[in-house]
Amino acid sequence: MKQDYFHRVAALTPTKMWINNVTPPEAEWAIAAGAMGCTQNPAYTWKMLNHPEYKDNALALLDETLKESDDDNQVECILQRKLVKGIADKFMTVYERTNGEHGYVSIQGDPINEEDPQVIIDEGRKNRAMSPNIMIKIPATEAGLEAMGILIEENTPLNATEIMGLSQVIDVCEMYDKITASTKKKPIMYYSLITGIYDEWLGKEVEKLGIDISPDVLYQAGMVIAKKVYKFVHDRGYQLGFIGGGVRGLQHFTEMVGGDVCITMNWRGHADKLLELDQPVVSRLFNPVQDHVLDELLAKVPAFRQAYMEDGLKVDEYEEYGPVMYFRDMFISAWENTLKLIKERRAAS
Repeated sequence: MKQDYFHRVAALTPTKMWINNVTPPEAEWAIAAGAMGCTQNPAYTWKMLNHPEYKDNALALLDETLKESDDDNQVECILQRKLVKGIADKFMTVYERTNGEHGYVSIQGDPINEEDPQVIIDEGRKNRAMSPNIMIKIPATEAGLEAMGILIEENTPLNATEIMGLSQVIDVCEMYDKITASTKKKPIMYYSLITGIYDEWLGKEVEKLGIDISPDVLYQAGMVIAKKVYKFVHDRGYQLGFIGGGVRGLQHFTEMVGGDVCITMNWRGHADKLLELDQPVVSRLFNPVQDHVLDELLAKVPAFRQAYMEDGLKVDEYEEYGPVMYFRDMFISAWENTLKLIKERRAAS
């Protein structure tokens, strides 16, 4: 009997499918399809508060949570935990079946105050207490790196996110190696290269700046960076796992097949579409980048050079790098919308 697409990918390659921002049924469908982990982001609470099937349940949880704190931001943090806990419970089957190697659900908290390492640390500790398969997702910015350092010492499973370039990956990996060498604690940790969002932002940037570049070359930009990151991490012997995130097109999964990577995507429009298409499993990650593609990107697109080069960005530049800000702004918008709703529900109660 022929297996479905993601099970064939897992059987023929080390590539793993993760799922992103799922409802409870989507989590179950994804697990049945072979999902080995899950990422939930700060927009998840707002999504559930507006979901046609789960809105009423999410609003009831919100009203319950309003009684637990007078601080609206804390209410949102607690509500997020309650919603994500339900998904983590479903992935416990994967966690237990793999003896804690897989089945993690990563949670990223308040995106508005993430410039304060202590806020990130405090939230991370509270989120981690939810379940053994909770993984704390933290932006790879200057403040995030500081917070990650503390949580690594506490043996906390981590997902370093909002990564858009090689220099961020290097700093995260070097920090992990340094801390684990001194503490002998080696929590499971991944870095998330947000290839799809990077490509989406870069397309807008090129259009804004009027850069004359082949659309076929520009289409490959995120994957060119991903291939370099993958090889660099492998050659350096870094111990972190690779998560590819922000999927915007099916190529952000299919072009990564063959690598020891986890690619996280939405169920609707991505995972369900790949299952429907049921394409042959072909390893593509190690296909070489043609010289003229790399040359054109490096020559014409400064933001590509920043992401591609080993020293393209400095630590204090990560937070203000264009695609990082673009990605974070999506989260801030959703978080602020939820805060507004919390304020309205509190006033009406």
